Amino acid sequence: MFVSVTKGGRATARRLSDRDVARAVKAAVAAAGYDPAGFAGHSLRAGFATSAARAGVPEHAIMQQTRHRSAAVLGGYVRRGGLFRDNTASRVGL
Repeated sequence: MFVSVTKGGRATARRLSDRDVARAVKAAVAAAGYDPAGFAGHSLRAGFATSAARAGVPEHAIMQQTRHRSAAVLGGYVRRGGLFRDNTASRVGL
């Protein structure tokens, strides 16, 4: 369903690789004016996991979607944005 595209914009018969995804992410990040060095294909997975966690999606549901087998590994994908979402101190007004 997803195929690689040449630099000239021509679709090929070759399937989309992880490198193709990384190049597309880096190009989009650069076009947005950011340094692409800190971004890759996993940025999409981390962004999805982080957004789902912020929206209150249960961890097991995120793991099912992302195919993570370990909650500890999933935790590495969920960025610091969720750090204060369910924080005990914030619940008491601190």
